[in-house]
Formats: sequence, C-alpha cells, structure tokens
Amino acid sequence: MLFLTPEIPMSTDEFRLLRDFVYQHCGLNFTEDSKYLLERRLGKRLQLHNLKTFKDYYYFLRYNPNKDQELSEVIDQLTTNETYFFREDFQLRTFVEDVLPEIRKRKELEGKKPLRIWSAGCSSGEEPYTIAMLLLNLPWLKSWRIEVIGTDISQRVLRMAREGVYGEASFRSTDALLKQQFFVDHEGKSRIKDEVRNLVSISHLNLFDTTRIALLGKMDVIFCRNVIIYFDPAGKKNVIENFFQRLVPDGFLLLGHSESLINLSTSFQLRHFQHDMVYQKPLMTNRLSGGLL
Repeated sequence: MLFLTPEIPMSTDEFRLLRDFVYQHCGLNFTEDSKYLLERRLGKRLQLHNLKTFKDYYYFLRYNPNKDQELSEVIDQLTTNETYFFREDFQLRTFVEDVLPEIRKRKELEGKKPLRIWSAGCSSGEEPYTIAMLLLNLPWLKSWRIEVIGTDISQRVLRMAREGVYGEASFRSTDALLKQQFFVDHEGKSRIKDEVRNLVSISHLNLFDTTRIALLGKMDVIFCRNVIIYFDPAGKKNVIENFFQRLVPDGFLLLGHSESLINLSTSFQLRHFQHDMVYQKPLMTNRLSGGLL
C-alpha cells in the first residue's frame, strides 16, 4: 500500500512552535511522535491560505485578523470526538441510583430544588442529552429547576450538538424504548425531542479559561469523561482545580473509566458505590493539608 506524503513538510522547529502554541491555548498536549499528525491534519490549512511553510502558518495564527476563527479550525482538526448516547452505563447507573439520591436528600433538607449539571467536553451533545433523558425519567424531579450545561472547545461538534440530529452510530448503547421515547425520525436520522433540548444549554468553552469558567456558577455534578487524558500533568491539575472551585460542597465529579486523580489532587474524596467509583468534594475542606500535588 502506498502512502502519500504531505505536500508541505513540517520541520522539528515548526512542530514545536505549533505544538507549544496549541498547548498554551487549550492544554492539548502533543508529544514528539505526534509531528506527522499535525503535519497531515494542518497541511490542508496551509494550502487553503496559500502559505508556503508551517512557520508562515504559525505567524498567521499569531497575528492575522482572522486568527481566532482559524485557531478554532485548528482545534477542530486536532481533536477526536468519538461519543454516543448512554456511554459507560455502569457509571450512569451510579449517577441515577446513588449520586442523585444523595443530592435529593441534601437539597430537600435545605428546602431548595435546583439541580445544575455540567458536561465538560460534551462533544456533539450525546452526553448532556443522555443526562437530560435520565433526569426526565425520574418522577421526583418534576418540580425541580434543572439545568444541564454542555460545553466544548470545538465549534464543529457544538454545531452538531445544537442541531440535535444523530445517525445510528450514536445509538449503539441506547435502549430501543428510550430512543422511541425521546427521538423523532428526521430525514433518515433521529432528532432529539424538545423536552430534552429544553433542559440543555450548549456553549463554547475552553477548559483553561478560568475566568469564563467562573461565570458558570456552582455545580452539583460535573461530568468530564475521557477529556483530561489529552492533557499533560500540569494541564490536568489546572482543569481539576477549576472543577473543584465550581462544585458545591458535597458535589460530585465523574471522570472516564480510564481516568483518575492519582498524583493530581487530594482535594476530592473517592466514593465507592455498587457499580462505580466517583469523586466528591468534601463538605468541609482543609486546603492547607491537601489540594493539588
């Protein structure tokens, strides 16, 4: 089999310039063996802008009047957004059977019934819509004020999330009855019903933008699954600290099955439930004796 080489080669120095620029922007970490990936995926952008070298492209990203829009395209090219509805169902069972009842008990004692959930790195929307569907099937939540917030750095997948139309690949773990309950046929695909969409807001957010993250307010639960694996240790610590600050006391953080806070943070306590383990922000926190490692 023959492989076509990129028309514009990327030097090691150019790779490091672009790699460091992307890292400083959003924390995506590319090792030395990722040079071909950047060369292949960004080469088409050089051709689009009639640039001769990747160094020219670096300066384009730094100084061109359209640099923000172009950087958004770069992120779209470099990120992988593989997801589907009801992913990691064992964790979702823990969310419904253990996490939400604890939140219910605490909120009812306080006489308050708001529920705010953040899907950080929501990709094309399957995760926040899954959360909303689960909540809609809990009768005790009918009188609650529910808000599910989905955010991602990729404008491309956010457009898909806002459209809410999905092909069969997104339903590989979806029960047929749930699909029938919450979706309608739409031009050979399936469109999410308005009752689900109305619980979810979708917006653009860089997980390294601490100022904008603070504007989200406090959360009862944060889902961030299979996202921090793309960051280096310093980047992970930064993101985890932002999550800690956004959670209410006793709030929960749900990571992907291959992710943990080992060697990253001691601020959270690890809770062991029947189907999964999740992290919880302690009610009383002594940051002097714990925190980021």
